[in-house]
This record gives sequence, C-alpha cells and structure tokens, in this order.
Amino acid sequence: MATKNVTFDPDAGVPKGVNLTMYGGSDFEVNLVVNTTSNTAFDLTNYSAAAKMKRNYNDSADDPNTVAFNAIIPTPATSGIVTLSLTSDSSATLQTRGRYVYDVEVSFVDSSSNTIVQRVAEGQIEVTPSVT
Repeated sequence: MATKNVTFDPDAGVPKGVNLTMYGGSDFEVNLVVNTTSNTAFDLTNYSAAAKMKRNYNDSADDPNTVAFNAIIPTPATSGIVTLSLTSDSSATLQTRGRYVYDVEVSFVDSSSNTIVQRVAEGQIEVTPSVT
C-alpha cells in the first residue's frame, strides 16, 4: 500500500496536489497522511471522507469513467490518515488508459449543525488498464 503525505491548511482551504498511479484490474489502496502546516497530524475525529475520480472534471456522475473510492478514516482518527481504496473489479471497469482527475474531501458537522466540507487533496491518477 502506498502512503502519501499531504499538508493541509484549513484556514486557507487549499488542497494539496498529489499524483497517483493505478493498475486496472488490481486492488488499489493508498493512505493519505494529512498533516497541519506545523507538521502534526490533522485530527480527523468526527470527520467523514469522500473521494471520486473522473476522466475529466466536467464528466457527469453517471459517466462510466466516474468512480467513487471507498474512503475511510481509520482509527485512531487523530493520526490524520484517510485511506482510499478500490477493489480489483472496480478498477477493471476503467477501460481507458491515461490520466484521470480525483479529489478527496473530509467533512464534519459544526456546532450550528452545518456540514463543513474541506478538500484536502486533489490531483491526477495515471491509469494503466489490465491486459489479463
């Protein structure tokens, strides 16, 4: 499993660019270690995570090249880790070789019951389809 470090400043709200590689037809998993600007783990307690990849930014949600990752925040949430994964069956559906775009968002409900969404990472995924 790959691990990528991400520095996130919630005050600026600017996501970190992180590029990845995926091999179609194989299980895919990456840990994104989200750190604060002072290089400590971003506490993800009470947060949830979501992530998608698309061939192009403007592709619709029902486009066959749009895939939602299984995005989880493993315990302890204080470690700042977001794990993205796809099964081999899901990655095999990506038939087009090339660059895709993705992003990762974390969200929480504030004291006023508003859902606050923050994009912590985005970038490109180079997809190589399976031959077998």
